[in-house]
Amino acid sequence: MPNRLRKIVLCASAFAALVTPAMAEIRILASPGGQVGPFLELFDRVRASGERVVIDGPCLSACTLVLSIVPDDRICVTRRAVLGFHAARSIDGRGRIYAEPEASQAVLQAYPAPVRAWLVRRGGLTSRLLLLRGKELAAIYPRCR
Repeated sequence: MPNRLRKIVLCASAFAALVTPAMAEIRILASPGGQVGPFLELFDRVRASGERVVIDGPCLSACTLVLSIVPDDRICVTRRAVLGFHAARSIDGRGRIYAEPEASQAVLQAYPAPVRAWLVRRGGLTSRLLLLRGKELAAIYPRCR
């Protein structure tokens, strides 16, 4: 497995270690993202479990797919929460990165309307990382109690 791909797989694996279950909630403490597949599987299980998701730190890249899978009324954010968005991309066997415009459009459309509107106001999903945090994030998702 190429080194870059190995790092992505490890990031997704590390994400599982950075999500801590606690009495009917999943707490995202820090996730750099990673391969989409493991995140989709994890968040499907969370959705089916009925657990609440507490975003309590950086949730970047593929981690933000939680917003598309878990119902909005089961997501809350702390003051430490930061959501980081960028365009979809693939890595080939040689470690080269390719833009995936169709996947980026599909992901953008899957985000809840307020998140999608925030992204569109900032130019949409591009190679540049867009960070949603603070008051702007609290205007979309409630603060955790």
